[in-house]
Amino acid sequence: MVKIARWSHDGGTWEGFVDDGNCFALPAGRTVNTLLAAGLEETLSIAAETLRSARPVALRDVQLLAPLAPSTIRDFVAFEEHVEGVRKSIDGVAGVVAEWYEAPTFYFTNPHTVTGTGEVIGIPAGCEDLDFETEVAAVVGHVPGSDGRNLTAAEAHHHIFGYTILNDWSARDLQRREMKVSLGPCKGKDFANTLGPWIVTADEFAHLHDDQGFLPISMAVEVNGEPIGQDLLSNMGWPFAELVAYASQDSVVRPGDVLGSGTCGSGCLAELWGRNGSKTPPPLTTDDVVRMTVEGIGTIENTVGERREAVTRVAARNRPRNRTVSEGESAMSA
Repeated sequence: MVKIARWSHDGGTWEGFVDDGNCFALPAGRTVNTLLAAGLEETLSIAAETLRSARPVALRDVQLLAPLAPSTIRDFVAFEEHVEGVRKSIDGVAGVVAEWYEAPTFYFTNPHTVTGTGEVIGIPAGCEDLDFETEVAAVVGHVPGSDGRNLTAAEAHHHIFGYTILNDWSARDLQRREMKVSLGPCKGKDFANTLGPWIVTADEFAHLHDDQGFLPISMAVEVNGEPIGQDLLSNMGWPFAELVAYASQDSVVRPGDVLGSGTCGSGCLAELWGRNGSKTPPPLTTDDVVRMTVEGIGTIENTVGERREAVTRVAARNRPRNRTVSEGESAMSA
């Protein structure tokens, strides 16, 4: 199994491979993003050479970081069960909108606030309803001869370099207000997302795909050691290849792009709030520990930190709707 990771050790940051409880660093000048740009086949050759030649460092002695610096992060909403529960929680309405079934839907989130397993996730200012989202993410790599545009699902499948776990942290009260404006989420989501613990290359899952391209691997989440939810990745409405293909339509996917599956069924608190009719289990608070495990990939774990105390909302000004500037008021006439 080829695991690609980034880690800190002895005051430095290293990138390379994890194998049999050890980390093997790439030569100077090579990074995880270099591997993504090289593509999967070349990366497997580089991995074999690195494992032969690099000095091993025990995994227990390093701090894992997010396994890549994403170019972009698209996050889909591909699990019907999640949509049903969260819609009840956020909008107070039962069922799934008909448009969900017509085509995949995603939003772009912030690639600059990516965190790794083991990091403390602070509660954003103004948030009382902190939540997590249990997801798997596909990482895009280079395919020789392809520009990543207007891909078919078969072509897109080859662009999937590997998979990692994604926790799309969510401030539900901020998100609830934002989405009433029919845009977003923005500050309800952009403060943190966790990727890790590493990227497992796609060849490790090739034998697991069913005849429609779905991966029946288990996903689970617990808070403070208590199980919260469990699902199969194959319960997505679309296989990952179709999500990557859809993202590329009249657009482009490039090496280093990350595409999240969306939250699995019972993979977040808000979905359970919608089903239970109350905030049960309760929102996350300082010192809570969130642990996510995905079969064939591994586990990420983060502790919730303190809330940042600040007032960040700025109310709109009540402005006139003039269409012209009165004579003598124009700055251009001065």
